[in-house]
Amino acid sequence: MIIPEVFLVYLTLLVALLVLVGLILILLDKVLHKNVSSVWNIYRGWLMMIPVFMLFVFLGRIAFILGVLAVSIFSFGEFSHATKLNAAPWIIRVVYIGIVIIAILAIIPIPDSKYFGWYGLFVVLPVYVIGFVLLVPILQNRYEGQLQAVALGMMGFLYFGWMLGHLSFFANAPHFLNYVLYIVFAVQIADIAGYNFGKLFGRHKLRSNISPNKTVEGSVGTLVVSLCLPWLFHSTLPGFGPLQLFLTGLIVGIGSQLGDLSISLIKRDLGIKDMGTLIPGHGGILDRIDSLIIATPLFFHMIRYFGILYP
Repeated sequence: MIIPEVFLVYLTLLVALLVLVGLILILLDKVLHKNVSSVWNIYRGWLMMIPVFMLFVFLGRIAFILGVLAVSIFSFGEFSHATKLNAAPWIIRVVYIGIVIIAILAIIPIPDSKYFGWYGLFVVLPVYVIGFVLLVPILQNRYEGQLQAVALGMMGFLYFGWMLGHLSFFANAPHFLNYVLYIVFAVQIADIAGYNFGKLFGRHKLRSNISPNKTVEGSVGTLVVSLCLPWLFHSTLPGFGPLQLFLTGLIVGIGSQLGDLSISLIKRDLGIKDMGTLIPGHGGILDRIDSLIIATPLFFHMIRYFGILYP
């Protein structure tokens, strides 16, 4: 089996990053005797998540789509549990069915075409799912407390089904590895940049009531690093010109922060720190993919608009 060059490039970068961070933690812990126990927990979480992600990418289109399906299901499960949407089981069932349909639409072939994925139906699917979510309380002849349940059901499907589902449709593109590896890698680097810029230079709170630890300086650092990354990885983004590279930087720099802040808003309103405890040091699945929620569909539609997705 021939391993794609772009896969090796990102795999090498990730392994080098993990080794470097591990050596720094050992130095801080064993030599300088700093308390880095919480950081070790986060590091162990990355040691678990990165190999799983790279494995699903390596196994190809079907495996990756099923992996995205699993992430969507777990994310919505954490969301419905945290928001008490579990009290409306039929709305939850409708959302789960909609999430599964997205995976099916991504897998099946397009009639009379060499490509896969029923994109047209995927785009309009939110209309049908929202319609069925609204139909649930009507069929049950209930109205008390239903506005909240319906709104949470709609949001759950749009956020964790439809918006994340764009990752699955990337899998049908000729350069799917390039796009998926870049967006996931860039979003995580943007998060790390924001954290470090905030720790080093942070003086002014960005949105103190929503995410007290985020600073204006960290936000600017995220944007600056995000704008630089596409140029550094230009060779892994086929068909991208200066405009596409610039827009990619904006999408990651702004979209990743908006996705993170939107989930922080929900957690703050609920009075919880993490959506789950599945990943050591990271909380739940949703706590790790929140930055992808908005950046991914924006990145997808930008590439599709310029005709790069299916050259």
